[in-house]
Amino acid sequence: MRIRIVDAFTDRPFAGNPAGVVLLDTDAFPDDHWLQQVAAEVNLAETAFAHPLPRAAEADWALRWFTPVTEAPMCGHATLATTHVLKATGAATGTVRFATLSGVLSATADDGGSITLDFPTASLGELRVPEKTAEVGAALGARIVAAHHAGPFIDDLLIEVADEKTVRALAPDLAALKRISHRGVIVTAAAEDPGRGYDFVSRMFAPGVGIDEDPVTGSAHTALAPYWSARFGRDELTGLQASARTGLVRTALRGDRTLLTGGAVTVIDGELLT
Repeated sequence: MRIRIVDAFTDRPFAGNPAGVVLLDTDAFPDDHWLQQVAAEVNLAETAFAHPLPRAAEADWALRWFTPVTEAPMCGHATLATTHVLKATGAATGTVRFATLSGVLSATADDGGSITLDFPTASLGELRVPEKTAEVGAALGARIVAAHHAGPFIDDLLIEVADEKTVRALAPDLAALKRISHRGVIVTAAAEDPGRGYDFVSRMFAPGVGIDEDPVTGSAHTALAPYWSARFGRDELTGLQASARTGLVRTALRGDRTLLTGGAVTVIDGELLT
């Protein structure tokens, strides 16, 4: 079967977040152990597996995502990458609906090649455990301005720090972050200069699920969007994830749904032999 590597949330290769994409021609997923082995072999933040559903189903495709060590309940960039492959191969047209662990998610491509994902908006609750806040701050090596828990599908800590320079300069203690019992830690700050085309910056660390630093995290923006929209008083924003690869995510808050828009580029198209 074919396996592709797609860079998501970018319009150029070797940027954004790479994801493996495997489209299955069966009506069910293979054994979970095999799916996890493939994801470990690909060794990217996520590998997506999808198979078509019957016409009467609530969605068009069933979709699952795996990190190198575990299954993920939600993934934005691998959903965007899967949609890109479906469109490029003609396997799907118009809006595509995916049945996932996070419910039915949809994706729509525009004429310019951008893809918009429709995801549930994360709920944010202020972190009121001083010991945990201190533990996270020590692991990050930065002073925390505000700390929230984001759920239910992503289970991340959303940490605001003083400024963009602090986000970019982070060199966290990954072993210490791994001991924190959450999927990951999102670190964010307002953009130093909004005139550069983005409103806020972020980085995402998830060593507990096998991802030391995720290059561009679509699902994290379901928490970043409501957080910064409340701060700026605008429903539509652009976030820059300031990893080494970097990527832009355009967000639009629609109540209990968040729209995430970005581009994608296929960089590898090969054959899975086993």
